[in-house]
Amino acid sequence: MDWQLSDDQRMVVDMVRDFAANEVRPLAAHLDEAGQFPLDNLRKMAGLGLMGMNVPAEYGGSPVGAVALSLAISEMARACASTAITMSVTNMVAEAINAFGTEEQKRAFIPKIVSGDYPMGSFCLTEPNAGSDAASLAVRAVRDGDHWVLNGTKAFVSHGAYSSVLIVWARTSDAPKAAGVSAFIVERETPGLSVGKSEDKMGLRGSNTVSLIFEDCRVPADQMLSEEGKGFRIAMMALDGGRIGVSSQAVGIGQAALDASVEYAKIREQFGKPIGRLEAIQWFIADMATELEAARNLTLRAAWLKENGKKFSREASTAKLFATERLNVWTKNAVQIHGGYGYTKEYVVERLIRDAKVLTIYEGTSEIQRLVVSRALLEE
Repeated sequence: MDWQLSDDQRMVVDMVRDFAANEVRPLAAHLDEAGQFPLDNLRKMAGLGLMGMNVPAEYGGSPVGAVALSLAISEMARACASTAITMSVTNMVAEAINAFGTEEQKRAFIPKIVSGDYPMGSFCLTEPNAGSDAASLAVRAVRDGDHWVLNGTKAFVSHGAYSSVLIVWARTSDAPKAAGVSAFIVERETPGLSVGKSEDKMGLRGSNTVSLIFEDCRVPADQMLSEEGKGFRIAMMALDGGRIGVSSQAVGIGQAALDASVEYAKIREQFGKPIGRLEAIQWFIADMATELEAARNLTLRAAWLKENGKKFSREASTAKLFATERLNVWTKNAVQIHGGYGYTKEYVVERLIRDAKVLTIYEGTSEIQRLVVSRALLEE
C-alpha cells in the first residue's frame, strides 16, 4: 500500500485542518469547561460535507472514502475531541442506513442526518445492563398492526438530545441472545421518546451524552432496518467501521499531545537549558512520535481495507486497541513533560488526558478488542 495521499484526500485534509484551526480549536477549552455542545460548528461542518463522507451524493453525502474520513476525524480530534466524536458517530449512522436500508429509508433519513438544522445521527445500542454483552438487550419492541411499540431505556447515547435520526436496537422476539435483536430507524421527535439523564463526564465534556427513554414509542413498521432478527449483525458491522473512527480520534488526540509536548520542551528551561535537551524528555517525545506513527499506519490500513471492499474487522480492532491504549500513555507522558503546569487547565494536556480515557471504553472496550483479534487469529 502506498500512503501517498491522492489529490482529493489531500484536499479533504487541508480543508478540515484549516476549519479545525480557525473554527474548532479556539472554542475547545470553553466547550470543555462549560459542557457546551458545539451545535453551530456542527452545522458548519455539515455544510462542508463532513457529516456524510462515505455515503453517495444522491442522498446528500460526500463520498470521499474511508481513508479520507479517517484522516478528517484525526484532524478534528487534534483540535477538539468532543467535536470529533460527534462527527465520527454521525458518519457511522449514515453509513449503516446506506448499507442496510431500503431505497425509501435512504432517501428519507440520510439527508436529515448529514445536513440541516440538526445534522447528526445517534447509535442507540448500550443499555444500563447491556454494555459489552450487547446481545443482552432489555429494550423490547412489540408488533402492533403497522407499527412496532418500543419500551425501555438506552444509555450513553452520544448527542442523543440533538440528533435528528437514531438507530435503535431492541428485542423483537424471545429467540436467544442475538437472534432476537432487530434494529429500527427512529426520528427524534417520535411520541413516546424522551431524553433522560445528561451525563456529567470526566472528558469529552463538549459532547452531549444522554439516556433515552422509550415509553410506548410507536415506530412505523417500514422503519425497521433490514429484517427482523438481523439487528445484531448490523450493529457488529457498524461497530467495525466505528472502531476505525475511534482509532482515528486517538491519532488526532495523540498528535495534539505530541505537538504540545514538543512546543513546551523547547521553551521550558530547567538546569540552565530547555528541557528538550534533557535525555529523559527526549525519550518521552521519541517514544510518543514512534508509537503515534504506528497507530496512524494501523488505522489507515484498516480504513484502506474497508474502502477497497476487503475484510477489516480484525484490523479495525487491532488499530483501536493499540491506538487507544497507547494514547493513554502518550497523554500521561505529555502531562509529565509539562510538570506541575500540566496538571492545570492553562495547558491543553490536562484536557487531553481526560478526553483520552473513554476511547478505551466506547465502541467496544479494549478487552472486547482483544477477544475480536484473538478469536480471528484462532479461527484462521
